[in-house]
Amino acid sequence: MQLVVARIGRAHGVLGEATIEVRTDQPEDRFYVGSVLATEPTTFGPLTISSVRDHNGTLLLGFSGISDRNQIEKLRNVLLLAEVDIEASSNEDDFHVQQLLECIVSTDAGEVLGPVTDVINLPGQDVLAVNYNGREVLIPFVKAIVPIVDVVNRKITVVPPVGLLDE
Repeated sequence: MQLVVARIGRAHGVLGEATIEVRTDQPEDRFYVGSVLATEPTTFGPLTISSVRDHNGTLLLGFSGISDRNQIEKLRNVLLLAEVDIEASSNEDDFHVQQLLECIVSTDAGEVLGPVTDVINLPGQDVLAVNYNGREVLIPFVKAIVPIVDVVNRKITVVPPVGLLDE
């Protein structure tokens, strides 16, 4: 399955490099010289990586056929996609966002809350956005609150702390 692994940011320098907003836990497996990535929108790709370097903690990529700042600026905000096997995981507690979207969330008491509509990546932890009775409820994606994730059966069980589901 093709998943978004990055977003192209602003141009860096005059030689056609771009800052990259990384959206993968495995950048070394996705961003290397010769790697070919699909794009969204598709009209901009595929793109072949010609250079990779770190600049003060920011990933910089160069692409084959792009040699100046003006060309790279046209790619700003383009998403980079890679083929990812979402079934293969070294840890049973690792999930891809696509595996969680539309899973039905229920409480440990059996009350159906609704589907996961988004997974928000925050500095402290990820948060599940759930459509609960027509409104969005944000549930911290931590083991104490979300003890059971069954992606095969598309079900997630939560133990909501007091007040979490209140309006």
